[in-house]
Amino acid sequence: MIRYRLEVADALAHQFRVTLTIAQPAAEQALSLPVWIPGSYLVREFARHLSQLEARQGDHAVPLIQGDKAGWVAHCRGRAALVVSYVVYAFDTSVRAAYLDAQRGFFNGTGVFLRVHGREHEPHRLRIGKLPRGWQVATALPVTGQDHEAADYDELVDHPVELGRFWRGSFKAAGVPHEFIVAGALPSFDGERLLADTRRICEAQIAFWHGSKKPPFKRYVFLLNAVDDGYGGLEHRASTALIANRRDLPRSGMKSVGDGYVTLLGLISHEYFHTWNVKRLRPRDFERYDYTRENYTELLWFFEGFTSYYDDLVLRRAGLIDESRYLKLLAKTLNNVLGTPGRTVQSVAEASFDAWVKYYRPDENTVNATVSYYTKGSLVALALDLTLRSEGAGTLDDVMRGLWARSGGGPIAETDIAAVLAEVGGRSLARELAAWVHGTGELPLRPLLEQF
Repeated sequence: MIRYRLEVADALAHQFRVTLTIAQPAAEQALSLPVWIPGSYLVREFARHLSQLEARQGDHAVPLIQGDKAGWVAHCRGRAALVVSYVVYAFDTSVRAAYLDAQRGFFNGTGVFLRVHGREHEPHRLRIGKLPRGWQVATALPVTGQDHEAADYDELVDHPVELGRFWRGSFKAAGVPHEFIVAGALPSFDGERLLADTRRICEAQIAFWHGSKKPPFKRYVFLLNAVDDGYGGLEHRASTALIANRRDLPRSGMKSVGDGYVTLLGLISHEYFHTWNVKRLRPRDFERYDYTRENYTELLWFFEGFTSYYDDLVLRRAGLIDESRYLKLLAKTLNNVLGTPGRTVQSVAEASFDAWVKYYRPDENTVNATVSYYTKGSLVALALDLTLRSEGAGTLDDVMRGLWARSGGGPIAETDIAAVLAEVGGRSLARELAAWVHGTGELPLRPLLEQF
């Protein structure tokens, strides 16, 4: 058992303290902190926030030798437990790292928990202690007694944790418990409206993937941080971390559905769809994450782009928006892509591979040299869906469910996507994939849309 203890060291200085206990360590026990977080394709160098690293075995200090920017080796004597303690500076308000002040705490495991090399597949246990009075803990990690438990390191770091005083609500979708946490909401916030609308999204997506069967998780948690100005989300296997403008949350007495609230519902839909499409169905390149470096794939056009196609479509299918609102959202995406000169320079497959150096590092030339695998990827999904429908062979829904069945809800490659498209369509769509995914020409959306 690998054990971690996390506590608030100094909220005003934005510092967590982490204590890691390793039973029976290796003589030269390697430790490292991930340099990135899955789902956000940029090397973020989380180790820059660590300080005051110390290691002991009983009463004896153990030397920690740093070998690279994010790795250390503890030179142990005997098999007595190795105890490593360190401080994490947490002042990143995004959904990707860690944050702490006198009002709220939040963290992803990739930014705070050292990985014990050679022991990643063992059970990991987390205890959270020494929190300010009145603070609560919210996470999808299972709890046993005082501890949160994970089957391995991957599971541990795939569960973000919210700390503080927050609003908490719950519902069941397809019989599965769901919890919604909101930090920073205004007093006029209508939590019951948010729960009811989110439930409709969840039930529509569970039915999309599984019909009347249960989803591949026993509990799901939404963690939303409401701020003055912010937007984003990051998917996890049984939860998601969200950030949104607090003015976009539903308010008591609100009758109309404003654009801000539709944007929030679209974000919720997007991240929840990722529970299947990226967290389980995922690129074969990501079958095992390498936390020490970039992990490349050409398939983000599928995993992010197709998810972006379905996020607003699910809102329509769940009855949360009407046809007019859906078409306006679709037109917005079309205008976004058509207004990007880089669409004739870079393919969505290239954009996927280059995400590590281009998508998250925009500059004044980005619009001229790149295209978004989110927006153009969603239009590729639209083009494929309309093509299948126009030929009367099936729909993209059939393709998504076919990929789930083919892979058993696991890793896939582009060859799998092509194969299932051919099965559903009754013919090869290799020519379309070559042109729309690996080419830089315009998508034939006008003639496809005119048929409908």
